Amino acid sequence: MTGLPLEPGWLWLIGGVVLLIAEIIAPGFFLVFIGGAAIVTGILALLLGVPVALQMAIFAVLAFLAARFGGRRAYASRYDYSADPLLNDRAARLLGKIVVVTQAVDSHGGRVRVGDSEWSARGTAAAVGDRVRIVDIDGNCLKVEPEHVLPPAL
Repeated sequence: MTGLPLEPGWLWLIGGVVLLIAEIIAPGFFLVFIGGAAIVTGILALLLGVPVALQMAIFAVLAFLAARFGGRRAYASRYDYSADPLLNDRAARLLGKIVVVTQAVDSHGGRVRVGDSEWSARGTAAAVGDRVRIVDIDGNCLKVEPEHVLPPAL
């Protein structure tokens, strides 16, 4: 059995199509640009009959240009909007929340109830049972200040 002799141009075309199929299976790896460069190289090899060394140089230049400029254009305009941008940042979601003091809070420490758990807190003096607002987060310690309430109506 003898090997199947193929023109290098056909190998470039087959390789390019395989890369395009791989991009469909695993999107986001820039294979579409490399596959496109291989297909263009194959077409040029079949039409112009360029030698293999020149084909490799053409492919290298086309692949670089396609990945550099095509990738910049294709992936720069992707926006990942989210209805809840703080979904995975629990601490940032706490900013502005009103919580209840469970252990007296002062500038050295204290504890507040956040949902069904307690967090350490520091800030302006507040007694047990007072409502305070979370204004900042320092590691796992909440910085709080008293919730401002309107004065009683006269």
